[in-house]
Amino acid sequence: MVSLMQLFVRADGQPGSNRDAETKSNSLSSFLSTLVPTAIIAAVFVALFFIFRRRFRRLYAPRTYIDSLGEQRQTPPPSNGFFGWIRDFRNIKDEYILDHQSIDGYLFVRYFKLLIIVCFVGCLITWPVLFPINATGGAGNEQLDILSMSNVVDFNRYYAHALVSCVFLGCVMIIIARESFYAVNIRQAYRRSPWGASRLSSRTILFTNVPMNITQNALFEMFPGVVHAWVASNCKDLQELIDDRDDTALKLEAGEIQLSRDANLNRLKAAKGKKHYEGQDAADGSKWLNPKDRPTHKLKFLIGKKVDTIAYGRQHLAELIPRIEAEQDKHWNGHGDLVGAVFLEFATQKQAQDAWQMMQKRKTKPNSKMSARQLGVVPGEVVWNNLRIGVAEHWARWLVVTAFVSVMIIFFALPVAFVGAISQINYLTGRFTWLAWINDIPSVILGVITGLLPVVMLAVLMSLVPIICRLMAKLAGWVTLSQVELQTQSWYFAFQVIQVFLITTCAGAVTTVIDEVLDNPGSVLTLLSNNLPKASNFYISYFVLFGLSAAAGTLLNIGGFVTVVLLGRILPGKTPRKIFQKLTKLSGPMWGSESPKWVNLGVIALSYSCIAPLVLGFATVGFSLIYIAFRYNFLYCYETDIDTKGAAYERALRQLITGVYLSEGCLIGLFAIATGEEVRAAGPLAIECLLFVCTILFHLMLRTALKHHEARLAYADPVPNPHADHNLENGVGGAEKTSATTNGNAEPVTPPRASRIPAFLRKIIDPDRNSISNLSASLDQFYHQPQTPLPVEIQKRAFFNPAVTSLTPILWIVHDEMGISEREVRDSKKAVPGLIITDEQATFNEKNKVVWDGVNTGKAREAPVFEEKILY
Repeated sequence: MVSLMQLFVRADGQPGSNRDAETKSNSLSSFLSTLVPTAIIAAVFVALFFIFRRRFRRLYAPRTYIDSLGEQRQTPPPSNGFFGWIRDFRNIKDEYILDHQSIDGYLFVRYFKLLIIVCFVGCLITWPVLFPINATGGAGNEQLDILSMSNVVDFNRYYAHALVSCVFLGCVMIIIARESFYAVNIRQAYRRSPWGASRLSSRTILFTNVPMNITQNALFEMFPGVVHAWVASNCKDLQELIDDRDDTALKLEAGEIQLSRDANLNRLKAAKGKKHYEGQDAADGSKWLNPKDRPTHKLKFLIGKKVDTIAYGRQHLAELIPRIEAEQDKHWNGHGDLVGAVFLEFATQKQAQDAWQMMQKRKTKPNSKMSARQLGVVPGEVVWNNLRIGVAEHWARWLVVTAFVSVMIIFFALPVAFVGAISQINYLTGRFTWLAWINDIPSVILGVITGLLPVVMLAVLMSLVPIICRLMAKLAGWVTLSQVELQTQSWYFAFQVIQVFLITTCAGAVTTVIDEVLDNPGSVLTLLSNNLPKASNFYISYFVLFGLSAAAGTLLNIGGFVTVVLLGRILPGKTPRKIFQKLTKLSGPMWGSESPKWVNLGVIALSYSCIAPLVLGFATVGFSLIYIAFRYNFLYCYETDIDTKGAAYERALRQLITGVYLSEGCLIGLFAIATGEEVRAAGPLAIECLLFVCTILFHLMLRTALKHHEARLAYADPVPNPHADHNLENGVGGAEKTSATTNGNAEPVTPPRASRIPAFLRKIIDPDRNSISNLSASLDQFYHQPQTPLPVEIQKRAFFNPAVTSLTPILWIVHDEMGISEREVRDSKKAVPGLIITDEQATFNEKNKVVWDGVNTGKAREAPVFEEKILY
């Protein structure tokens, strides 16, 4: 985005860059000026990656040794050296990510392979035909412009562009259709696998808008196979107590550590003969404690009363913990205020799927008010504050926030234009005399204003967009984080296409001809049609920039290197807890903000595929490099928390079709403008319009076919009953039913009829090519074993609001040689009954810094604050 405006500025500071029709083209030099420095930087980044990869294993291969992941989710260490790394990539299949990551990670990497195939096929189809047609077009363009449609003056040649678009874009639609059926099948195979089907979350449905007067027996009788129900309650007041308790506990922990650190500092200074505090000798090291250095804090920001952190923390925790336990018992026993939401667990995944399908149909719906909001809900993804929001309120909220996001997307051009104006300040001062005073600013400062300031401002603006979209999605009333991410993905993709692509392209084309338009307004369409294809030169540089810099930057992980390696050494964690979290918590992409960026690049490549086919070549190379980088990170570095179960991939496939429509729309516009000058362009225009209509019809047919295909797959789902050998105990904040053979009072659901796809299209799309049985067989090596049943106690608390089951944090302080930490542990336990506090494993080094080496010694699981990750 930074280069996006800078590439539209000529070397003399005038807007228009290499696409000015009245000046000699410098498209090749502009491309090389982007390629050379980017390639050098990328080469340096890759070299640093190979150097650092061995030394900083926590950053570049954490999945190979962090034992908190569990043996089954760890990845074998990568081979050393360049050729060993290449050998790993050749021998390890992408399906390996399924076992050691997630289906979302596997499909995210697969998406880049899809883009590579689409762009490479586009090169094979478009280059042999359109390169000769464009190069001999006779318009007199130079350098890279000679290969674009702008070099064609004989409108009869437009037939080549129209026919090639029919072939290539038709192939793209077929590829997307085949991949869409594959996505449905692989998701179903993953869901049906013994491991996937046996998970508690796979058999659980979240219902909202549940009538407050409905009985638990009625819930059990409503659907066949219900075995357990968790009724959600309003935990707002309880959550406030929990937040107060946790904040107090962590301040107490930090205060205890600070107390020991200050005393230890005095001891170390005394050993070195430096000035220090020393009181009366005491057996527990109290002589090193300066009473004036005891940790304190204010109860309210700035204006609050100052209190002793340790004394207040112990007293306040002793008061809070009994209150919290009493409030938790009330919710645990079902006596809290209900919010109209319930989680129903079914005996088998098939019964849960049947209930889900039943709730989608009015005729068989057992209750007209209840709404099934998500099948396969994971406890950690629930947005608990939104459970009270009914369907009607949810869609009303959705309309409001969608309108807000739409306005934001459209008017976001204003701050971006302002930033762009700063980067073109030299041109503006020459154009508008009243800005001449800016030229008096020292050149060094002016260089920072026009160079660095726009970069920083634009980066901040762009980073805010997905944050705002994610916040709006929560305000819309979506009930799980996966739904929030999917909504964010839709909105952020719209922003990417409109702002990053369309407005940029149009602004670039307009910038090149602004003077001509002012002189002759009637020539605007002709000028734009001649200069719009030349805008592809920017996107050639764009793919070079992204392909090299993004791939190399993703491998080197600059942000992680700065925070984990550099800042980790300069500013190490002040508490063992923070060190533990930094070393054991792995990062991962957020699907809602990560996927749209790359889908938009695919849309750009498709949009220019027949106008300036050279873009496809650079897109192929760029996507290949990015694929390698993300493949490495998903194998060795990432750990994702939000599981859309492949839904993000299906949405990305649908979004890619936007590129097909834009490509056809641009060609229709160019042909229409040409038809206004000469009727010979009417033939290509008619062909392109027919292709556009066929694309719409094919798209509609594909959506219907996929909907029916996915629904039908849900009716052949043989999975074992995980309750065959054990049943939950009764009376856990809801209802329990041990029999899985309840008939219920709902009508049976009939499978939908198969969608009718024309025979010739069915042979091409071949929806059964990757059948469920074949894909299930390929997944057997990863998911052939059912999940080990979760302990009963864990199952019983699974879908309670976390506030109901939250325990007082374990306090982890630092052991010191003076005996202070041991004394503080005893005193804190005595003051706060039931509090767990320990000074094990963490110590102070010779520089008085906190040290915990549990990761490198393979003892992460032994850390006092370690919590086993539960796969529900």
